[in-house]
Order: sequence, then C-alpha cells, then structure tokens
Amino acid sequence: MATKTKLHPRNQHREGYDFVRLVAHSPELEAFTIRNPVGQATIDFQDVSAVRMLNRALLKTYYSINFWDIPANYLCPPIPGRVDYIHYLADLLACSNNQEIPRGRNVKALDIGTGASLVYPLTGQSEYGWHFTGVDIDPAAIKSAQQICHFNNLKVDLRQQNRPENIFRGVIEPHDAFHITMCNPPFHASIEQANKGTQRKWRNLGKGHSNKLNFGGQNAELWCPGGEIKFIARMVEQSMEFAEQCLWFSSLVSKKDNLQPLYKILGKAKVADFKVVEMAQGKKTSRFIAWTYIKKSQRSLYVNEARK
Repeated sequence: MATKTKLHPRNQHREGYDFVRLVAHSPELEAFTIRNPVGQATIDFQDVSAVRMLNRALLKTYYSINFWDIPANYLCPPIPGRVDYIHYLADLLACSNNQEIPRGRNVKALDIGTGASLVYPLTGQSEYGWHFTGVDIDPAAIKSAQQICHFNNLKVDLRQQNRPENIFRGVIEPHDAFHITMCNPPFHASIEQANKGTQRKWRNLGKGHSNKLNFGGQNAELWCPGGEIKFIARMVEQSMEFAEQCLWFSSLVSKKDNLQPLYKILGKAKVADFKVVEMAQGKKTSRFIAWTYIKKSQRSLYVNEARK
C-alpha cells in the first residue's frame, strides 16, 4: 500500500494504490510494477504504457470497466483525482436534497470535454448510477468514447460540439434538464505555455528535459486562447442562457490565483450562489468552482422535479 492521501472520504483510492488487488484483477499490470526506494510497489510514472495500464487496472478493479483504451497521445487522466470531483459534486447535490446524495439514472450530469478516456461518466455511473451526457469538439475523442461504451455495454449520451467557440450552445437541447455540469478546462493560454507545463511536470518527476508528457494530451485538451479564465468566463456567459435547465454549473480551476477574476465574472452574471470546493490529492491541492441561478429555497424542488 502506498502512503495515505487526502482524497475524499468516499474515494476508493484514499489509501493509495493496492497493487496486490490490482494485479489480481489485471495480471498484465505486474510487468509494469516496480519497487520505490522504501520497498513499496509502484509503477514508473514516466512510462506512458505503465500509466495507461494502471488506469486500465483501476477502472476494471474498482469500477467494473472491462475494456478501456484511448488513442495514442490523448490525455490519460489520473483516476483518483478525477473521481474526487465526482464525489464532491455528489456532496453539493446532497445539500439540496436533505443531505442525501441523489442516485440513479434520473440524476443527469453533463460532462463538457468528456475526452477519449470518458473518465467522469465511467466513474460517476459506477459510484452513483447517474446518467451522463458527454460533449467534445474532437471527433476522434467521441469515437473512442463510443467504443468504450460499446465494449462495456454502457449508456452515455455522447454529443459532438461542432463550434469550438461554444460550450453549452448547440449541445444543451430545449428538453434537457441537468443536475450538474462538470468540466476539466484547457488551462494553458498557448502551445508555448503547454510545453512549459510539460517540462515542469517532467522535472517534478525527476526526468529532466523531455518533449513528451506521461499523461499525454491533445492541443484542445491542454490549451485555448486566453487560457482557463477565458474558457470559464465563456462558460459562465453561456450558462446564463440555460439558467433554468441546470441546478449547478461547475468547472475545475487549476490555479488559485484565477479565482478572484472568476468571482467578478460570476458577480456580473448575477448568479444566485456560487461555491469553491477545495480537493487534495497527496501534496497537490485542486479545486472546482460551482454556480447556480436557482434560489436556495427552490433547489430541493428542482432536484425532485428533474429526477421525475
């Protein structure tokens, strides 16, 4: 067992990676298993194939996903941190439901930028049974997500966003009603920034200079003009048009310094409420911001109506 982390109390990975259990479910992982300096089982996180195999084993062992693969050079997300977002969103919904987490397919979640990995729908369906709609601008990512659904007999509503400047427009239909939206936005403002971020991660892993990132990522996954703030600002602007069709809109925010500008943006949008939820994965702290146009007195009614 690896060292304890500060993951959400319901996160199945809060005690670290159980390699004995993982290898028992996915024997092919054993070939990638090594020992760290203190003798604990681990993998070489600089090895793309090892990271992918670890994800495959985690999804099979804990989330009953028997087939999972992504095209080369696509973002290979760290499962424990990603599922933390799901658990904290569940807590947010519970606040409007007498502290009880709403479960089942009547709970609707919209995943913006669902990616080739489909990580949020896979883990969210397994943990809470929610129905997911996944959106992406990349046809190859949608095709990969469809393949994962097909081989695992899963039902996820996958929609392609045909206009990169749009986020909710063109994918939220008039009859849709969502309890939550979620997003892991591209956080760099340019390809140069993305490359610098890559080098920083490799240095943190003790590898020095490299043009590759162990977790991969396409351009659209890593950067967009204006970076994270511009992307989330556009998300807030478009969310106003669908204010009555979603209880909570949300997005990950990679840098704490980006919160202050976002507070001003949300103020101009005249949201009814917003929250910042901090999450910790080992030494790393992350967060998401969530906002709603629904008044507090109406939220429990909204949950019940949307679930019908």
